[in-house]
Amino acid sequence: MVCMRQLNLNVTPEFERDLRRFMKQKGIDNKSDAIRRAVHDAASRSAPAQGCDYRSWLGLCLRRPLNPKPRFKSEDDLWQ
Repeated sequence: MVCMRQLNLNVTPEFERDLRRFMKQKGIDNKSDAIRRAVHDAASRSAPAQGCDYRSWLGLCLRRPLNPKPRFKSEDDLWQ
């Protein structure tokens, strides 16, 4: 199994507010731990008993606006 080491998020003020509320409810001191816990909880609730089905997650990122000033023209440029 390959684990993702880092995930960068650009968040809204509303997300920040909700994250602070979640941290207070769960007694979590660190934002990274809170996000890990929230994602884990959401994934475990959405997964059927016999396996994981993440089809409902497909296309979620496409609903967000694209970066108006990307640093790289394509994925190929990113990895060169």
